Amino acid sequence: MNSSISTILMFVVFFALMYFMMIRPQKKQQQQHQEMMNALKPGDQVVTIGGLHGVVSEVNQEKNLVTIDCDGVYLDFTRSAIARVTKKATAKVEEAEEKTVETTTETSSVVEKETTDEDK
Repeated sequence: MNSSISTILMFVVFFALMYFMMIRPQKKQQQQHQEMMNALKPGDQVVTIGGLHGVVSEVNQEKNLVTIDCDGVYLDFTRSAIARVTKKATAKVEEAEEKTVETTTETSSVVEKETTDEDK
């Protein structure tokens, strides 16, 4: 009787040790990786699981895609293909992107006005 209790106790201790040494840290690491994926934004410097370094150009939440700019070459990856973020985007980069969008919008409206003036 005493031997069976000690055997059961040994198994319980073994599984508890396995949980705290292997399973729990792995779940924590997966959660951190998921948070990193959710926080991706244009301007972040990333490394893919294949070792490709680039800058995030666009994040499409609906299609689960990330467009990466690698020296002028734009590549689409699934978000899970991003291994790590090496450098977060700064506020200056975000401001520059907003200005670019505003300038593009203004330019397109000027072009539309010129086109309509020429048509008359």
